[in-house]
Amino acid sequence: MTKTKKATRAAQAALEAAAEAAKDAKRLSKTLPKKDAKKLRSLADETKDASRVSKKRVARNPRKVEKKAVAAIARVEKAADKAEAKLAAAKAAAIKKQKDAAKKHTKMAAKKRRTTAGTTGSNAAAEPTPAGAKDTTVDSSESAAVLPLDDTVVEPPLNDTPAPEPAHTAAAPETPSEDLSSLTVVQLRDRARAAGHTGFSRFTKAQLIALLSS
Repeated sequence: MTKTKKATRAAQAALEAAAEAAKDAKRLSKTLPKKDAKKLRSLADETKDASRVSKKRVARNPRKVEKKAVAAIARVEKAADKAEAKLAAAKAAAIKKQKDAAKKHTKMAAKKRRTTAGTTGSNAAAEPTPAGAKDTTVDSSESAAVLPLDDTVVEPPLNDTPAPEPAHTAAAPETPSEDLSSLTVVQLRDRARAAGHTGFSRFTKAQLIALLSS
């Protein structure tokens, strides 16, 4: 008698579990795609039918009723787990797709900014110098300094400080200052060199005239 009561209670518990499993499957089917939802609802209906057993039948053969209810629960739970996994995978794929699209959009925007910056830089480099603006471009041919081949150097600016009298070894021929003033600095240096003078490479024209006139 005790065994019969235990089997009856186990069967009733299995029937209640089957009814709950059917309800859960019905709720889950509402969140699934149409095809998957239809399949899960069908199994939920079968489980619900398996849970509807009369007390007389439970009392007559409780173990068979329990076994049938447990099998129905196993089928519907397996289908529910599979549907949930499929739904989770679909959500993960959708999230990944959104992330990939956002990443691609970011890369394209960055590439567009770089292209725009490069075009702007090229236009700025090709833009002509406005009228009236000073051209700072230095011609290499003009920037190259031409060094003299002899001992002449660039003539320094005139100043009021008299230069020291150069030492000379020979007396220079007397030449009128008005004739010397008509000569160039190069010609005056040639005359000074011909006259035997030294140390006159940095002399000004007035100094050279004074040297040749002395």
